[in-house]
Amino acid sequence: MRVLLVEDDPLLGDGVKTALIRAGYAVDWLSRGVDALAALKTEDFSVVILDLGLPDIDGLEVLAEIRRHSRLPVLILTARDAVEERIRGLDAGADDYVLKPFDLQELLARLRVVTRRSEGRASQELILGGLAIDEAQHRVSWQGQEVILGRREFALLLELARHPDKVLPRSRLESLLYGWGEEVASNALEVHVHHLRRKLDNKKLIATVRGIGYRLDSRVA
Repeated sequence: MRVLLVEDDPLLGDGVKTALIRAGYAVDWLSRGVDALAALKTEDFSVVILDLGLPDIDGLEVLAEIRRHSRLPVLILTARDAVEERIRGLDAGADDYVLKPFDLQELLARLRVVTRRSEGRASQELILGGLAIDEAQHRVSWQGQEVILGRREFALLLELARHPDKVLPRSRLESLLYGWGEEVASNALEVHVHHLRRKLDNKKLIATVRGIGYRLDSRVA
């Protein structure tokens, strides 16, 4: 899952980015609202974490522009603790609010909630037949047996499981697994898929659609 972090405080931004990467997210971090809007036009993100106190344009303007074109989940970060400010943000289309200072674990929990809500799911556990994925604990079990996955293997399996039976293009999967500036080997995605098939001991669960991408087959799960 790929996150666009829009935060102009260098210390806070670095801390949030580090926590998100450790939690298995691919993260791109920007400090200006205009840059964020430009990135959203050309890149594929799963969720936006948006600070309101940006140096160029107000975060609520960024949010309003996002909502003109997209229902992408947006989690607001702000030091503006007045009830009226929070109401303005929620009315403008924010999916949730986190007040500064905040605990990073709370931020991660709220991030999981807004993404689940956008998919129409209530539980943190995603279950497809014999496949169970616990997003919060980063645990996967297959046919009742726990499977140990690397960070990107987990992220890839989760993304495929979030869209069962849908072909996800290779370019989209790569963009959701790797942020800007991360070197991506030409066969990196194939390697991750190979490892998933081997660790799940099932070569048919993740189908290759030649020339396009990959699909998780719910009939096999």
